[in-house]
Amino acid sequence: MRERTSGRTVGGFRNLFLQGPAVTLLLLWMLVPLGMTLWFSFQRYNLINPMISGFAGWDNYTYLLTDPALWTAMGNTLLLVGWVLAISVIGGTLLAVLFQQEFFGRGIARLLVIAPFFVMPTVGALVWKNMLMHPVNGVFAWLSNLLGLPVIDWFSSMPLASIIIIVAWQWMPFALLILLTAIQSLDDDQVEAARMDGAGPLAIFWFITLPHLKRAISVVIMIEMIFLLTIFAEIFVTTSGGPGLASTNLAYFIYIRALLDFDVGGASAGGVIAIILANIVAIFLIRTVAKNLET
Repeated sequence: MRERTSGRTVGGFRNLFLQGPAVTLLLLWMLVPLGMTLWFSFQRYNLINPMISGFAGWDNYTYLLTDPALWTAMGNTLLLVGWVLAISVIGGTLLAVLFQQEFFGRGIARLLVIAPFFVMPTVGALVWKNMLMHPVNGVFAWLSNLLGLPVIDWFSSMPLASIIIIVAWQWMPFALLILLTAIQSLDDDQVEAARMDGAGPLAIFWFITLPHLKRAISVVIMIEMIFLLTIFAEIFVTTSGGPGLASTNLAYFIYIRALLDFDVGGASAGGVIAIILANIVAIFLIRTVAKNLET
């Protein structure tokens, strides 16, 4: 018994010794930035005027929560996340069903459809801005002139919709990749039995395919939502949050406060609000996914 206990103790210390550096580095990687953000959120700290300093208490939070720009940014964030999730999940589901069918060139078509996910966000946004949505030299403007339709200045007249289109184009391949993998595990015998019973394509999709994809859809929504809350590059290189605050989300609002207004205290308070919002969303999504995995 002593040998076993000693062996287990030695093994436990060995595991702790091996895991300790990685765990310590991970904690420092998370806790130090979080601690500094919390500290600065209660400070008066301006990069232009170092004389503005000292403990601010809850003033930064009070100012932000009474600032209409924050609520506009949060509303834009919810619209951006909601629409991109809807487009990517619905589009990814339909494309997964389509690419599950046999047709000539399916492998190349799958590769082309998934390719946008591997394009860097900045590059993808610049392609859309200068090659597709440009009001003079863009492809959409050329098509509008060809059809005799009025040219749309996308980033001036529909800035948030333009960002939604760009981000959905980038994230739909991710949804397709996950859902296509899930749909390939669907039992062909079950589908064939439904066809023999007289079920049509819509009935098979609604009562067999879609319930089978329920867990995969939950995973896609959870992963995408976490990343979509921090969308920044697409806004930075296209609309810069404008016109006005029309396309400013929470991440870009924090950037404005920190590096354009040079208000580190206010930006840190905004970062804490963003962390709280992200954790609320994460808790809700984790519980939802856990329920779907249990069923």
